[in-house]
Amino acid sequence: MEKIVVLDGYTLNPGDLSWDGISKLGELTVYDRTPSGKTVERIGDASIVLTNKTPIDRAVMEACPDMRYIGVLATGYNIIDTAAASEKGVTVTNVPAYSTQSVAQLTFALLLELCNRVGLHSDSVHAGTGNPYGDFCYYLTPQTELAGKTLGVVGFGRIGRAVAKIAMAMGMEVVYYNRREVPGDGAKAVSFGELLKRSDVVTLHCPQTAGNLKMINAETIAKMKTGAMLINDARGGLVDERALADALIGGKLAGAAVDVLSSEPISQDNPLLTAPNCIITPHIAWASTEARVRLMKMTEENLKAYLAGDPVNTVV
Repeated sequence: MEKIVVLDGYTLNPGDLSWDGISKLGELTVYDRTPSGKTVERIGDASIVLTNKTPIDRAVMEACPDMRYIGVLATGYNIIDTAAASEKGVTVTNVPAYSTQSVAQLTFALLLELCNRVGLHSDSVHAGTGNPYGDFCYYLTPQTELAGKTLGVVGFGRIGRAVAKIAMAMGMEVVYYNRREVPGDGAKAVSFGELLKRSDVVTLHCPQTAGNLKMINAETIAKMKTGAMLINDARGGLVDERALADALIGGKLAGAAVDVLSSEPISQDNPLLTAPNCIITPHIAWASTEARVRLMKMTEENLKAYLAGDPVNTVV
């Protein structure tokens, strides 16, 4: 029987789902979290490893020669040394498309919070401190209407297209930048520079690669409209966080909302923590109950296909 180890299962299944489908496929051990330095020990002689954000690099693969399959419990797989996996004949799979609608939904939850600050106003009403004159209406921040504004979508895969569809339903014009030509579905393809120049809101939905690290930086922010907003629920490494903080402090950008960071959990010296008009959420875009149920089922199906000798959703 195959030995299966889950290195960091808590975020996928904090107790409301079941590992039963996967446990039927082998001898299963589930760890909620795997601290740095414990990865090799916990993999041991397992042939199948499932991981969400616990890195598996060349050194781990060399120390665990029995490992033949790595199932990433996510769509992004930058935590895996895919070159080393290819060299060593280790199959790597991911789970595409399970969270498309959830990520698109959080994109607009973040954007609408920037525009309307619903939480701030609700807290003010509950506290009873925001309306000293007894007015029927008061607002603590400017209220921004999205209709008629331009949304720039960086990365026009499944999530980018889902975001564009919502934006257009709200009356926004949508432009997008994508490395490969794809159908626009009513959105207009433009260069990255043109997108930055035209957009009132820039939202990132591309994978993180060696070629686009810190693609949002001081130079690219300078090309954006003064008063524009930035949304990032893709990968934290896409943004130079110091440059973003400076743009918020200096007023170049009116607001930013990020669900992902360069280092997670957030380090206390991250400049975004003290930047004005910056919303930070703890990487929750993917984590709706419905999306996690799909992720668990697709992980099981990936593993079944591998064990049957016909792997699917392979990245290596």
